Amino acid sequence: MPRRTALLLALGGLAQLSGPTVPSAAARRTALSPGRPGAPVPGVPPRVTDLLAARARALLRADRTALLAGTAPAARAAQARLADRAAAVPFAAVEYRISEVGEPGADGSLTVTAGLAHRLRGIDDQPAVLPRRLTFDRTADGWLLAADEPASAAALWDLGKVGVARGERSLVLGLGGAPELAALAAVADEAVPAVSELWGEAWPGRLLIVTPATEPEFARMLDVAPDAYEGIAAVTVAAGGAPAGTPADRVLVNPDAFRGLSDLGRKVVVTHEATHVATRASTRSWTPLWLSEGVADYTGYRGARRTPRQIAPELGRDVTDGRVPAALPADSDFTAGAAGIAQAYEQAWLACDLIARTFGPKRLVAFYRAVGEMGDAGRLDAVMRAELGLDVARFTRTWSADLVRQLRR
Repeated sequence: MPRRTALLLALGGLAQLSGPTVPSAAARRTALSPGRPGAPVPGVPPRVTDLLAARARALLRADRTALLAGTAPAARAAQARLADRAAAVPFAAVEYRISEVGEPGADGSLTVTAGLAHRLRGIDDQPAVLPRRLTFDRTADGWLLAADEPASAAALWDLGKVGVARGERSLVLGLGGAPELAALAAVADEAVPAVSELWGEAWPGRLLIVTPATEPEFARMLDVAPDAYEGIAAVTVAAGGAPAGTPADRVLVNPDAFRGLSDLGRKVVVTHEATHVATRASTRSWTPLWLSEGVADYTGYRGARRTPRQIAPELGRDVTDGRVPAALPADSDFTAGAAGIAQAYEQAWLACDLIARTFGPKRLVAFYRAVGEMGDAGRLDAVMRAELGLDVARFTRTWSADLVRQLRR
């Protein structure tokens, strides 16, 4: 195992991503405003609109026969596989929202890009939207569906047959075996109250965890290169199509990395990601990653009875060798694959742990929420003075000296 991967596994492999969006098409297309299901869409034959509405109803009801109706003969085998793979997904609502229509093909075919907006029963208050590329053939019998493929990030059911495990506070969808999915639900059920204890009850208090079977499939679900998140155990995706304050959050688990973690490592990872879900409404584009990732790690390790050297081994080695950070980590330091990413997470944890030790955990929560309300990054200094009584420069010096005390042998 590469050293970087081993470090990330020890750390918990923690990262955060925003959700998928419909990409710009390479070919010339006409942008459309999504309308209500079944409504006429300029440039789209009414029969195609009807087919999409019927397809959405079939997915919602897990109706295999209805899903295959209106499908071109050459596509029926693929659509039958999709029906079987998605049959267990507990959809509460499904609709296709057309966003682009392509120029008609020379053979009379038509391709549209549509968001597959869906809510899951007992989990989603708002829809998640997956971009799909759908091709329709014009035949003597009228329009028929020829393909329904991911336009960017893959859906779990694109990759295999979906299994389901329900916990008291969680739903797990995955391609692994039933025991593995049930174990994930148990970890999630422990993470939710641990997060609520610190952050309060003003969040849904439930988790959706999605896990494919392999790391390459994990990358496909994120629409990234196969090795882009090597060794990273999980990410939180704020799925597109929902209001910024209450998105349809999904915790995506990388099975290859997650299986290599200890029981504590798995608990830390899931609690970290649950913290991102709980703090989503208070997290803004100007929230520095050292703070958002730091509070997630602080919550994950809270009560773990581990020493700073155990939680921050890489940074501990740096400090022992005289390499003491003089500045809080920049957002770019948390990029997957960045040199020193392990140290960035460790530094962030120590910064938030320092705030909690000095001012109390509730003050850390209040500071985080105040940063979310400040409006732009330029006000961080003022907010820190108001909440903690010291400016960023003084806090940074205090943090740098504290991590030396905490980590130097």
